[in-house]
Amino acid sequence: MAERTRAAITAVGHYLPENRLTNADLEEMVETNDEWIRTRTGIEERRILKDDDKATAFMGAEAAKEALEQRGISAEEIDTIILATVTPDYLFPATACLVQKEIGASNAYAFDLSAACSGFLYALTTGANFIESGRAEKVLVIGADKMSSIIDYTDRSTCILFGDGAGAVLLEPSEDETGIIDYIHRSEGDTNLSLYQPAGGSLNPASEQTVADRLHFAKQDGRTVFKKATVGMADVSEEIMEENDLTPDDVAWLVPHQANLRIINATANRMGLDSDKVMVNIDKYGNTTAATIPLCLYDWKDKLEHGDNLILAAFGGGYTWGSIYLKWGWK
Repeated sequence: MAERTRAAITAVGHYLPENRLTNADLEEMVETNDEWIRTRTGIEERRILKDDDKATAFMGAEAAKEALEQRGISAEEIDTIILATVTPDYLFPATACLVQKEIGASNAYAFDLSAACSGFLYALTTGANFIESGRAEKVLVIGADKMSSIIDYTDRSTCILFGDGAGAVLLEPSEDETGIIDYIHRSEGDTNLSLYQPAGGSLNPASEQTVADRLHFAKQDGRTVFKKATVGMADVSEEIMEENDLTPDDVAWLVPHQANLRIINATANRMGLDSDKVMVNIDKYGNTTAATIPLCLYDWKDKLEHGDNLILAAFGGGYTWGSIYLKWGWK
């Protein structure tokens, strides 16, 4: 049997709004303080997209343009665009289609994928499957969220956590042994709705009452989600190491979803990794949902070596969680 073609990341792009929302700013908005936020989450500031006429599609397009520029190719060469988000510009059309138009990817088809904070991992493996099957040669995978659009800035349990941003990667067939090697994805229907947006869907369409009741904002049972995420991310990261006979010495970097520094540390500890092998930028950006992992890859791109073993891990609403093992292929 012929060995399958692997999908490798060949470029990375990003977008971050200029406006910073610091812990000091939040002290003026809700009953909280900088020390409390930092010790419980690791967050010091987050980026907020203030422009009223810009949203997720704008950020995703900017990240995609940078990835294309780094690779030195035209958008017309892109076959497929997959955009992971929970804050689409509209319920429809898909935000990915708006990105396609903005960047001029006239030969691509585009669609959105919704898996909350695990969205980028799900999108990345979906894109990899297109490459492996031979159905696509160049796939843009984007994680982008304007979380500020669904955050209640009078709710201190959520407003301290989230920021806005976007990251994009280009997937192409690997020319060597690098690329996406393995993945594990899990889901569990959260019928208790520990992390969700109550209104705006088909069950509770928008009405005067849903707006008055502030039901179009994200709601979270923080303690329950924290426990689930800590176990889920750690378990699946250890599992993918075991399945691929990886020791802590074999792993160059853990690329974790940036939801909470304590969850990140618990995952690294379970994997037996020292902190100097863990990508952490939650202090600068907060939780940007689908954008956290590609933003990490962008921030560390100059430190990554060809052939490095990376473990990507995330946990999100749904519940959804997963891990990817890849060898870094970008030279």
